Amino acid sequence: MTLVQPKVPPGLYDADFYAWTQRQAQLIRERRLGDVDWENLAEEIESVGRSEKAEIRSRLAVLLQHLLKWQFQPEQRSHSWQSSISEQRIHIAGLIEDSPSLRRYPAEVLARCYGQALRRAASDTDLPASSFPEPCPYTVEQVLDDAFLPGRPWTAGGLLRD
Repeated sequence: MTLVQPKVPPGLYDADFYAWTQRQAQLIRERRLGDVDWENLAEEIESVGRSEKAEIRSRLAVLLQHLLKWQFQPEQRSHSWQSSISEQRIHIAGLIEDSPSLRRYPAEVLARCYGQALRRAASDTDLPASSFPEPCPYTVEQVLDDAFLPGRPWTAGGLLRD
């Protein structure tokens, strides 16, 4: 099957991306498939998938960074650290809920994200990177578990106000 060249206003994809997306959606809804800009549409769909993975990696690295800080600087534990840990877990769970095929992805990238998190935690805490364990001391199940916080026990009253 040969696709007909799309009848898209020249340069619309580059000149006004939002207008291009709305035009493509309209063409698909109207079943005017011969007018769809298939090449750019395929690239954009792939890009959405890549951005979902990038979002998981980014949030996982922040989550690991704060788990390390929580464990290795317990005297600095704060509400903002606790909030960040919770927020990252909620967002990762939401991404996976929306795209169940990404359920295994956090486990696939845990080691890579941990390396980033370790460097950030070392910078944030002024502790040498060698103060943190290598490889990642947490399982992906622990990292994503709302009830898991590493290190010595804590109470909400013992957190620093920030």
